[in-house]
Amino acid sequence: MLVNICRYALYDLAKAATCISVGIVGGIGTERSFISHKNVQTSQDVTLQGLDIGHHKQGLQKVLDLLRLGEGSSHNVMAVGHRVVHGGEALTRPTLVTESVKQAIEKAAPLAPLHNPPNLEGILVSEEIFECPQVAVFDTAFHSTMPPAAYHYAIPYNLYEELGIRRYGFHGTSYQYLLGQVSNILGKSQADVNMIALHLGAGASMAAIRNGKCIDTSMGVTPLQGLVMATRSGDIDPAIIQILASEKGMDVDEVTNMLNKKSGLFGLCGEKDLRSVWDAAEAGNARHKLALEVYVHRIRSYLGSYFFQLEGQVDALVFSAGVGEASGRTRALICEGLEKFGIEIDSSQNGEGKLKEAKAIHKKGSKVQILVIPTNEELSIAQQTLQVVEAQQQHMKR
Repeated sequence: MLVNICRYALYDLAKAATCISVGIVGGIGTERSFISHKNVQTSQDVTLQGLDIGHHKQGLQKVLDLLRLGEGSSHNVMAVGHRVVHGGEALTRPTLVTESVKQAIEKAAPLAPLHNPPNLEGILVSEEIFECPQVAVFDTAFHSTMPPAAYHYAIPYNLYEELGIRRYGFHGTSYQYLLGQVSNILGKSQADVNMIALHLGAGASMAAIRNGKCIDTSMGVTPLQGLVMATRSGDIDPAIIQILASEKGMDVDEVTNMLNKKSGLFGLCGEKDLRSVWDAAEAGNARHKLALEVYVHRIRSYLGSYFFQLEGQVDALVFSAGVGEASGRTRALICEGLEKFGIEIDSSQNGEGKLKEAKAIHKKGSKVQILVIPTNEELSIAQQTLQVVEAQQQHMKR
């Protein structure tokens, strides 16, 4: 079954990056289909419910009506960028969509069965409507620079050869955007930036970046590995699966569902929202306090690993996504006691609440800059799409 929700954004990149509209098409193929649309220029919100959106093509056609691009609206779009979750080993950079690219996306579907099929469906529908270049931007691409020692699992090598089982990493469009922002803030070229980035949302991951290239990341062949998340377990002992099978009679699908949807913060304390976890922990609830401690402990474990992999040469520690951008309490707990490593957070700058623009929260003299940067994955996709199209146009002129 295809994912029945689709996010979209319209950008004008002619002079400066200007977002015109954003929105969500949800409930596709159900009686609860809807469109939530916002015109960023006028701050006008529109929510349409009870729509008959039977499939993705109908949804996209209704979006075009809302965008009001004029007669022949599909001809007024220069390019369409598509977020594709998994590119496998074959697709390691943003690329123009061709038949071979579509085949490679389909081939990688077993590695992301819930995402790649609807991602491909979006491309096919868009090709029917728009007469312009289609560009696929892959979540996994940013991490393709990891060395073999970082992405191989110590399991029989033939499983890597036959099935492509290895660490891939995700949130790549977010990390690409954050790298560009840090480069601008530090006044360095991206190739000179060393940073540790924390994308902390309901889904959470970290990445170590040396000289503008990813050298390690916390998520694996799927987004289940790594940090403790809202409902995902992150790292566990794989033998737990056998224990659950023998002691609880759970099959593979049941265990997988539990690890993805009933674990993480929710599994530990029954709450998915870290704000609620914090409030209950501060009110004295032991389980919520434990969940918070496990969550932060896992992050600090990866932080220490990445700090050593970068040999202590870290320009910036970057917090982003829902929790990373809004939770000063969480940032403070993660950075607590790290002054001897050059990570000195300034409590007067580290407040609660989501930011609209990047902010430095380190003390004056801190060796490592601590930055809170609102991520913008849609803009990152738009920018990478433009780069691919312009490169193709230059190639055609030669």
